[in-house]
Amino acid sequence: MKYSQTSLCVLLLSLMSLSACNNSDSATTSVESSSTTPSSLCSEAWFKQVEQQVMSGDGQGHGPDLGSEEWQSVIEFKLGVRGNSDVPQRNTPQWCEYIDAKLLASK
Repeated sequence: MKYSQTSLCVLLLSLMSLSACNNSDSATTSVESSSTTPSSLCSEAWFKQVEQQVMSGDGQGHGPDLGSEEWQSVIEFKLGVRGNSDVPQRNTPQWCEYIDAKLLASK
C-alpha cells in the first residue's frame, strides 16, 4: 500500500509540474500577442509590454520602476499626453485602458 501512495504522490507532483510549465507558456504567448485583453491590463506583463514600446529609461538600466506613478508619468510624457484633461487618474484601470488605446492607435 505504501508503494502505491508514493507512486500517486510522484504522479501528482509530475502533473502539477507539467501543468505549471504549460501555464507559463500560455502567459508568454498572451504577452506576445498584439491585442491586449482587459484582464491583462495593469499587470506586470502589460507594464513590460508598454515599456518595450515606450522606453522610460535611459537605455542603460536607469529609470523608474515599472508601474510606479513616476513610470506612469514618464509614459504619459513620452506619448505626449501628460497634463491633458482626458487622461484618467494614474494607478487606475482606466489609465491603463487609455494608454493601451493610445499605443494601439499609434501602430
